[in-house]
Amino acid sequence: MLHTEINDNPSVVITDVMMATAASAATALYRPLWKGNSGEGSTGEAVARHLEAAAGLVDAVGWTRTFSLTASYQPLGPVADDASAETMLRLLLDHVRDEEIPGRPVTAVEALGRIGGSPDGDPDTRDISQEVLNLLVQALTGSTVGRFAPWAERLHRTQAEIVALFRGGCPVRPHVRAGRRLPPGLPRRAGRRYRDPRCPP
Repeated sequence: MLHTEINDNPSVVITDVMMATAASAATALYRPLWKGNSGEGSTGEAVARHLEAAAGLVDAVGWTRTFSLTASYQPLGPVADDASAETMLRLLLDHVRDEEIPGRPVTAVEALGRIGGSPDGDPDTRDISQEVLNLLVQALTGSTVGRFAPWAERLHRTQAEIVALFRGGCPVRPHVRAGRRLPPGLPRRAGRRYRDPRCPP
């Protein structure tokens, strides 16, 4: 039975049954799960790296349920009719830069997006990661219409649940990581990685 009592339990529990349900749902997708919008494939390890980095980002800067403007936000003021395109662009960039505060908490979707522009990911691994998370949410809730983005913005959602789902979605997991259970019979050898057989090499 899937663990779905998420309102009563602050932790998302990733079970083998849940992973199997998500893997089964992946076969019904309209396009191959591991193909991105570039038309090229991504490995399970690349998607795992993206999700792990997103979890690390949320751990580092914090999580916010939805994007909100800072307390110092001021609307962009009027621009002179005779302002040049360069002046208008500079004003706009300065305005956006003022709102981009380093260390500001991120939403779950924003965390995936930021990693998509880092050495740990790209737009394909970002989109595939979100599709993997959609499948996990469907398995967790028992609903075929479940989607990660609205699930992550529910009023009762917690940072611990977001991080747990990110890490639960990693198709490649170092078996030595704290708090992770190994599949029965898997030898505990330093440096060996457990690859989920449902994910591509």
